[in-house]
Amino acid sequence: MPASDNDADHDSEAEPHNDDDIDAETDDTEEQTTIRAGRNFEQTYRLAASEAGEFLIAVGEQLRDGDELTITDEEWELPFAFGEPVTVEIDFDGMDDPELELEVEIPGRPDDTAPDVE
Repeated sequence: MPASDNDADHDSEAEPHNDDDIDAETDDTEEQTTIRAGRNFEQTYRLAASEAGEFLIAVGEQLRDGDELTITDEEWELPFAFGEPVTVEIDFDGMDDPELELEVEIPGRPDDTAPDVE
């Protein structure tokens, strides 16, 4: 999930961990890269509070209404089938320049099925 960045020099930057971390699925009609399981990907955004709020609402609606979350940008899409439980962490630093950090950890849905019992 995109997070805020404290570096004022960067408005938006993609930082895949290496060039092999993203599998491209492109053809004449699709130009987005699909981020696949088994890869690492990180993207940072600096947003206005209202835009961050709209993003969080959209994520919350997908968590509430379904079992898959899809986050997209102009260049990539990240489909994610999630499981339970979702962990929410609230961290408040009230010293000097007060800061509130919200962290949401959404586990993936397991692919395993139970063995047969005979």
